[in-house]
Amino acid sequence: MEKLKLFSLAGLIVYFIILLTVVFLTRKNKNIEDYFFAGRSLPFWALSITFIASWWGAGAAISTADLAYEDGLSSFWYYGVPAMISTALLMLFSKAIRRVGCYTQGLMFAKRYNRTAALLLSIMIFWFMTITAATQIVGVGQFLSMYLGISYNAAAVGGTAVVLIYSLFGGFRGVVITDVIQFIFLLASAIIVFAVALYTAGGFSAISEAAAKASKPEFTSFFHRTGDYIVYVITFSAAWMIQAGIWQRISATRNENDAKRMTMLSLGAYLPLNLIVVITGMAGLAIYKEMPSHGIVPALVNDYMHPVLGAFIFIGICSAIMSTMDSLINTGALTLSMDIYSGYINPAAGKRRLMLVSQFSTVLVTFLAVLIAIRNQSFLEVSWLAADFITTGAFVPLIAGFLWRRGNAAGTIASMLAGIAFCFYNLLQTFELGLPVIVEPGSTGAALSGIFISAIVYITVSLLTKPEFQKAETFIARAGLISPARLEGSFIETTD
Repeated sequence: MEKLKLFSLAGLIVYFIILLTVVFLTRKNKNIEDYFFAGRSLPFWALSITFIASWWGAGAAISTADLAYEDGLSSFWYYGVPAMISTALLMLFSKAIRRVGCYTQGLMFAKRYNRTAALLLSIMIFWFMTITAATQIVGVGQFLSMYLGISYNAAAVGGTAVVLIYSLFGGFRGVVITDVIQFIFLLASAIIVFAVALYTAGGFSAISEAAAKASKPEFTSFFHRTGDYIVYVITFSAAWMIQAGIWQRISATRNENDAKRMTMLSLGAYLPLNLIVVITGMAGLAIYKEMPSHGIVPALVNDYMHPVLGAFIFIGICSAIMSTMDSLINTGALTLSMDIYSGYINPAAGKRRLMLVSQFSTVLVTFLAVLIAIRNQSFLEVSWLAADFITTGAFVPLIAGFLWRRGNAAGTIASMLAGIAFCFYNLLQTFELGLPVIVEPGSTGAALSGIFISAIVYITVSLLTKPEFQKAETFIARAGLISPARLEGSFIETTD
């Protein structure tokens, strides 16, 4: 174990040096568009890799494997199914998102609805990105603490500091370049752990035998316990489909065809990648009679691998966590600097000022996420909290804005406020304040109810208030979803 710690620490230091060196050698950020979109010059396959890496993080690498040890194949519903559903939906909308030409969702809302709705959305996105970044800090803190034998706080701060450095100076280009490197490490590590787990377990037949001995006849059933996971499928699928970080990647593509190619490549990768993690966890049932205290993947590395190989796996898992964290921090900073600061606080800010604000925003998002991660170390709890707010508050008006010309700014603002209020009320119920229970917080009913209430309010208020047909049709036509012949006015040009 001591050798493993020594090799892991040495390998981690070398790995960090490589990442930071690559970022500093490839810095090309002259303005805010370079800092957050790499000048729309990156190939679709590189953006696809950063798309995959940004979602295939700590949850997929550690949490899913542990869930698979308990629930078997059906644990694929926790992370794999939402990732595939949301990516499939994004693939359908990818060309429309890129055609609109707006860099951010906030700018899209300003064009489709109004500035008030855009500001409200930007605040929600900033909240979501910061909270979700905290989940990855929880992951890196728990993992480094367990592996290196240091305190959780020191591990969380130390691991995050490296991400902050290359995100701060490299911007989006640095995030993409490091994500490509990290994905290579992660993919190799996942395949190695999968192979070792399956070989040690004795193959698929041995897994089935172990499940029978453990009185788990449904262990290899894909649909067992789907009811327990459906709340994650609904909440995560909706939240991820509108995740600003992925729309940022779609907006960063060279053209609409690259946007479609990027999402298609990502969709094809999620099935085998998440399945590898699930089967690794299932194999653990044939190897360990009880769940190892530190989880399946760390136990396999420690018990069945040479320290050098174990150190490589250690770096791969760190890559999984960091590649998600950097994307969230970068997008949170994008929202704060471009949508909020440039859009509302100081629209006349020059390029140099915007660059400084962008870097400050990167530091601020990271700082807030670290504070949250130190106070709450539950990965699932923090993940659900972040996804629930963005789903109930923004999913309906964001998607409906592309599809329903009658939807207007009044309906959007009312819908978002209703969704936030519903989600906040559910959150208060978890503090045991004696409030009446409308639906059980964190349940499937709560997830569906939040989206339903948001939709009803959006439709009702839009129908009861003045329509904004010209603005709506102009936006939808620019997205390529209605014929330009229906336009009565011209589209307001976007930053492109």
